[in-house]
Amino acid sequence: MSRARIRLASTAAAAALTAVVALPAAAPAVAAPGAGAAALHPLRQETTAIRRIPLQGAVNVRDVGGYRTYTGGQVRQGLVYRSDALSKLTQADITTVAGLGLTKAVDFRIPMEVQYDGADRLPSGLSATSRPVSDLGLYATLVGAIGSGDPVKQEQMLGGGRAEAYMRDIYRTFVSSPENRAQFAATLREIADSGQGPILYHCTSGKDRTGWMSYVLLRALGVPEATAGSDYLASNTFRGAYDAQVRAGLKQSGRMQNPDLLIPLQEVRQDYLDAATAQLRADYGDFYGYLTDGLGLDLRTLAKLQAKMVR
Repeated sequence: MSRARIRLASTAAAAALTAVVALPAAAPAVAAPGAGAAALHPLRQETTAIRRIPLQGAVNVRDVGGYRTYTGGQVRQGLVYRSDALSKLTQADITTVAGLGLTKAVDFRIPMEVQYDGADRLPSGLSATSRPVSDLGLYATLVGAIGSGDPVKQEQMLGGGRAEAYMRDIYRTFVSSPENRAQFAATLREIADSGQGPILYHCTSGKDRTGWMSYVLLRALGVPEATAGSDYLASNTFRGAYDAQVRAGLKQSGRMQNPDLLIPLQEVRQDYLDAATAQLRADYGDFYGYLTDGLGLDLRTLAKLQAKMVR
């Protein structure tokens, strides 16, 4: 394969992995913090709104705060943000991000993702902290599948429930892999640190590694399991329009006859989350055991997390 064709295949794969170029017109508009009351998200069953930060170069940027806890407290806003990749931010986006007052940006992407998608574009004085969490080779698999342009090979790699099974395996390793646990634990310790200012963490799509991190954080703060799960599933609403555009582009270009093979990889699903929580119970008995034995968080750290993040 020529160098130009290799580059084209890499670019196509990066697009399929949601390297965001522009905010889809169909994406829901939810007010950013400080811009007035956020709109009530349709997935919410309570009065808490998801506060999304509208950007042109990323579609899944949100404030993690605002949720009610079991004890009647509320997770503070303006302290923790979650997002998809920040490599395509416009200058206006960077100005918006600067207004969040971030003191740390944690990047869960593996080096291959950063290589193809690009490094984060961040406000002056802020650089990304690389904290890679394994994707079990998913990115490389997509590079190979899309780059081949072969519908038979793509079906063999992703069809027949294989993509869904791949995703469940990835979620299990969020819990079972010591290296992955160490990355999530380090991020939680930083969030708990009273001297740490506002922090943002992200992966490529802001839905799987970032989704699990957010789910764990919210549960650790005493947010009900169903509410934390709804926050996880909300990525489908925020990403849906853009991901559909990616599939349409791949079909139009002829690189995929059946781009719907990508849907299980683009979406978050309850059974993916269930795979991780089932692994958690198998390995640690319950969520508290996962926090203490799995992530190595002591009671003092958990208390600091509560004191800082819940009012």
